[in-house]
Amino acid sequence: MIKAVVGGKVITMTGRTYDPGIVLFQDGIILAVGDQLEIPDGAEVFRADGKVVMPGLIDAHCHVGITEEIYQEEGDDLNEFSDPITPHLRAIDAINPEDLAFADAIRGGVTTVGTGPGSGNVIGGESLVMKTWGSSVDAMVLRQPAGLKVALGENPKRCYGQKQKAPMTRMATAGLLRQTLVAAQNYGQKLVCLAKKVDEVPERDLKMEAVLRALQRQIPVKVHAHRADDILTALRIGDEFNLRITIEHGTEAHKLVEELLKRGIPVVAGPSLINRAKVELKDKTFKTPGILAKAGIKVALMTDHPVIPIEYLSLCAALAVKEGMAEDDALLAITRNPAEILGVDDRVGSLDPGKDADILVLSSSILDIRTRVEMVFINGNLIWS
Repeated sequence: MIKAVVGGKVITMTGRTYDPGIVLFQDGIILAVGDQLEIPDGAEVFRADGKVVMPGLIDAHCHVGITEEIYQEEGDDLNEFSDPITPHLRAIDAINPEDLAFADAIRGGVTTVGTGPGSGNVIGGESLVMKTWGSSVDAMVLRQPAGLKVALGENPKRCYGQKQKAPMTRMATAGLLRQTLVAAQNYGQKLVCLAKKVDEVPERDLKMEAVLRALQRQIPVKVHAHRADDILTALRIGDEFNLRITIEHGTEAHKLVEELLKRGIPVVAGPSLINRAKVELKDKTFKTPGILAKAGIKVALMTDHPVIPIEYLSLCAALAVKEGMAEDDALLAITRNPAEILGVDDRVGSLDPGKDADILVLSSSILDIRTRVEMVFINGNLIWS
């Protein structure tokens, strides 16, 4: 059955706004968006008169499904602290779709998330991109793997330093990362050589396979880095090994605009709605995403859930606007930009024909704290009303 959301101000996030507009969709896919569309007979119509209609929000960096906030040890699968190098771990194997955060996300209008391992290890494992609703984890996944998690700065040295085990310094963190990347290069060369020998079968190494995907630029390296010196270390290693880098957190990214811009490195900024729990958060500010966006750097916003509850993603965008970010840039930072950074912009992030029917109906602008999320469609299904 064809469905239609009718009468609202339709913000497509592709530069076109229809007020009032119509969104037609069927079998979970958007058919058409416009203001002069004919609604077929028998279509199921959802009235949105006086409302705002926009694509579902996307949180580019969180730990939904992996860290279940009402549990302690039972539901915490965020970091494997037995080894600082764990690239072979997969977020998909830790996701609990019954984590209450998925329902919270939907009520807040968040329909897609990038979720993955934490930042306790130098290399934490592979992240994924998934919808916040579906019949099973595998049915919810949009992209797996979506990136290789790497962490610089305070976290790895604190986690392993207290065990008197490397890395105890930033030098050791970078050294272990480079050492692993070189080992994966050698593994790749060995595979090439063995491929020429029909009577020899290479022995698989899951760790090296995961790192090799990053070296071959099949997936980005998602680098946890707050402080400017750690961001520079990420850029330095990215240059050395020709990696696709995204800076995750980027608390001091506003200090390195030129370095990021000349490399075309995107930043997933946040979480800023927290206290200065660590030294590397000393200069945190909601001004950062606006500074980056104004300079032409692609920016997405994050909650880092459960650090900030995921339903407050739109609040983070509103606070960035309060501190100088343009409203259009803030909307992009929670829709189209994260979709592009996560590599799923062919499916989500804007209201375009052919894309998934992930649609919000709001009482007013998502950047107004008083706004209520009134309807949430995911894959064309009305999930929240």
